[in-house]
Amino acid sequence: MTDTLRPQWPARILGKAANIRLLALDVDGIMTDGKLFFSATGDEMKGFNILDGLGLKQVMAAGITVAVITGRTSPLTQKRMSDLGIPHLMQGREDKKVALQELVESLGVSPDEIAYMGDDLPDLPAIRFAGLGITVPNGYWLVREQADVCTSVPGGSGAVREACDLLLTACGQLDTTLAAYTLAD
Repeated sequence: MTDTLRPQWPARILGKAANIRLLALDVDGIMTDGKLFFSATGDEMKGFNILDGLGLKQVMAAGITVAVITGRTSPLTQKRMSDLGIPHLMQGREDKKVALQELVESLGVSPDEIAYMGDDLPDLPAIRFAGLGITVPNGYWLVREQADVCTSVPGGSGAVREACDLLLTACGQLDTTLAAYTLAD
C-alpha cells in the first residue's frame, strides 16, 4: 500500500501545529461551502460535510479543544455543533478576534496554541492573532495571502478534515486515530 495520497506539510507548519491546544473555526465558507439556501417560507438550509465531523471528533479525542465562532446565528449551526459535541459555540460574533481573545482568557491558552480557520475579511484578525492561521482555496484572496496554510480542498468539501489531519499529524496522533479503521480484523 502506498502513502502517496497522504497530505504533506512543510516542517515550519508542522512545528506551529504541534503546539495547538485549541482549534477555532468559522462556519459559512469553512464548514459549509459558503452558500446559504432559503425555502419559500424563509427557512434556512446549509450543508455540512460529514468528513469534517469525524475529523473534529478525532481532534477532540486527541485532546484538542474545538470552538466555533460565527457572525451569523443559526439553529442549524447550533444543531450540528451539538451533534458533534463541540463545547464552545459563539454565534452572532462579528469581531472574531475579540471572541477568540475571550476563549484565550476562559480556556487558559495562549495565542500560539490556537489554530483559527476562516475564509473572509471578518476572519482575518483572528487568523493573524492565532499561532496557526488556516484558510481555504475558495476564501478571499487577502485571507489566503496572510494565512499560514491554505487547504487543498474548498470549504464545505472536507477542508476542516484536512486541517484536523494536519493537527493530528503534528502531534503524532494521526496514525493512532486511523488505526481503528485500518487494522485487519
